[in-house]
Amino acid sequence: MLFAHQQMANKSSSAREIELANFKRIALCIQYDGTDFCGWQRQPHGQSIQGTLEEAIRKLDSFRPIKAVAAGRTDSGVHAAGQVIHFDCSGPIPVESWASAINGKLPKTIKVREAVLRPLAWHACHSAIFRRYRYTIYNGRKPNLFLTPWSWHRYKFRLDEVLMKEALEQLLGFHDFYAFQRLGSNRAHSFTTIQDVQLWRQGDLVVFEIQASGFLYGMVRLLAGQLVALGEHRISLATFEKRWKERRRSEVKESAPACGLCLVRAGYKESVFSKAASFDSFPNYSLSTTDSPSFPPPL
Repeated sequence: MLFAHQQMANKSSSAREIELANFKRIALCIQYDGTDFCGWQRQPHGQSIQGTLEEAIRKLDSFRPIKAVAAGRTDSGVHAAGQVIHFDCSGPIPVESWASAINGKLPKTIKVREAVLRPLAWHACHSAIFRRYRYTIYNGRKPNLFLTPWSWHRYKFRLDEVLMKEALEQLLGFHDFYAFQRLGSNRAHSFTTIQDVQLWRQGDLVVFEIQASGFLYGMVRLLAGQLVALGEHRISLATFEKRWKERRRSEVKESAPACGLCLVRAGYKESVFSKAASFDSFPNYSLSTTDSPSFPPPL
C-alpha cells in the first residue's frame, strides 16, 4: 500500500513538472472603455474588466485556473488605452494568435492590442517602473455629446491653466501624498515618486498627464479635483500646497469624475510591446471652434 501511494505521489509530481514545463506567460496590452465596468478588479457584485477578461481566456485555455494580473488597478468608470496584464497558460495556442482569439470572446468595450511571450519571472505589476495617466477636462460653455464619455465638463468659469500647471509641477519627486489618497486604502504608506507632469490647453480642452512609480488609491481623481478648484480660483496656490504638504486629507473632498481619466500606458525597463500597440493610443481631442466661459473672479 505504501509503495502504491509512493508511485501515485511520484506520478503526481511528474505530472506537475510536465505542466510547469509547458507553462507560458503571456503579456497583453489592452484598451477598455470603463464606463459600464466596476473597475479592473473582480468584485462580488458588478462586471469587472478582470473578470470579463479571465472568462474570455478560460474559454480558450481551460487547462488551469486563469488569473489576469494588471499593471494598475483602475477604478470604476476609468478608461485604459495601454493597460498591461499577464496570465499563465499551458494550452496549444501560439502567442501570435492570442490577441485575435481573445478579441473574438470579448465585448466591444475591451480590445487586446497585442500579445507577447514573457519569461515566467516577468510580472505586469511588479516589473513596471511607471504608470502614466491622462485627465481630460472640457472647458467650453455648451455640452458636447462626443466628449461626455471621456472628459469632465466644467463650464462656469474659464480654467486658469497657468496656475494649474504651476501647482502640478511642484509635485515632482518623492513625496508623501496622503492628502490625495481615498479612504479605504490598504497601502502601508502614502509615499510615491512622481516622475513627470504635463498640462496644456487646446482650445476649450484642458489636459494633464502624470507619471509615477505608483499611485495611491484614488490619487489622480482627487488631484484633478484640487487642480480644478485652483483653476476656478476657489482655492489659492498656497492652499493647494499646504493641503498636500501638511497631509490635510479632510480638506481634499472633491474627487473628479472617473470618465475624464485614462491609463495611457505602463512602462518597463525593457520594451515589451511595439510602439504602435502601447504608446499614446488614447487620442488628443481638438475642436475647431471655442466657446470658453469668462475668467473666474480673482482670489
